[in-house]
Amino acid sequence: MQPDDSPELRSLYKSFEDEHIIPLWTQLGDLMPMHPKPKAVPHVWKWKSILPLAEASGDLVPVGRGGERRALGLANPGLGGNAYISPTLWAAIQYLGPRETAPEHRHSQNAFRFVVEGEGVWTVVNGDPVRMSRGDLLLTPGWNFHGHHNDTDNPMAWIDGLDIPFSQHNDVGFFEFGSDRVTDYATPQYSQGERLWCHPGLRPLSQLQNTVSSPIGAYRWEYTNQALTQQLLLEDEGHPATIAPGHAAVRYVNPTTGGDVMSTIRCEFHRLREGARTQTRRDVGSTVFQVFEGSGAVVIDGKRQSLDIGDLFVIPSWVSWSLEAETQFDLFRFSDAPIMERLNFARSYVEGKE
Repeated sequence: MQPDDSPELRSLYKSFEDEHIIPLWTQLGDLMPMHPKPKAVPHVWKWKSILPLAEASGDLVPVGRGGERRALGLANPGLGGNAYISPTLWAAIQYLGPRETAPEHRHSQNAFRFVVEGEGVWTVVNGDPVRMSRGDLLLTPGWNFHGHHNDTDNPMAWIDGLDIPFSQHNDVGFFEFGSDRVTDYATPQYSQGERLWCHPGLRPLSQLQNTVSSPIGAYRWEYTNQALTQQLLLEDEGHPATIAPGHAAVRYVNPTTGGDVMSTIRCEFHRLREGARTQTRRDVGSTVFQVFEGSGAVVIDGKRQSLDIGDLFVIPSWVSWSLEAETQFDLFRFSDAPIMERLNFARSYVEGKE
């Protein structure tokens, strides 16, 4: 459909430019490709390389008003220098030194924290102190005041996940400062939210109204581990409990709806038996994994990369991927699947399935 070059055509294009007009026929392949062609690229961040950078930042960069958080955003090499791990998701390593406090604030963006190692920090969410420990998923849904304090003589690092890119692209973000400290320095074993909500199959009658995000502040590793262990034991006994042979998985859910923990982010945990492999698949949307325990590999777009504890990797939209376990292989996963499903863009292709 491209027209022949002529003085008249060049004049027309100059008039388009003057009036801030771009004709569709010059950009159809970019705007409406035959399948997703993400600018984001697959990438692996090695924990052994990035954790020392967080530690060095702890020695040089203070925590407090202005920067607010000592967080190292993982910048996808394909996204032009933005601190985005994908077009919809943000991931960072946050580092809090001994006896430090990160002041309270709140923002429209939804956030979570996942702890791959360490303990001793409490995050205070709307006045409720929540213990952070290895293997725990901690939630800070949008517009909840939150700050962190380290109650020990040792530093601690964890990963943050947020929907910052999605919020920024759509101009929906608000931000507000809170206390310069935290509103409660208590260090309870269990938060108020856990004490009220974390009883299997039971819902408090005082809380019958559904909520957009989960009211649970912490999903504890002991329960995640038990659930995955029992799935594999049931598989051993011949019962249908895993999503594929040797592949146990759970999704963290909002107990008021049974849906995702937050409206824009899905969180899951996966365990593969030693020697297990997943089928190769493609999904619309962005996915990020962090290795929690064990060793294995990910094959992204045909390229195999070995993985160890703490390593993070991103799978952009419609890029093929599969996992391979060398030992028992535990991985935390988060994605933008709630956005894709709600907008009816979700699509997957699994090799070997019709």
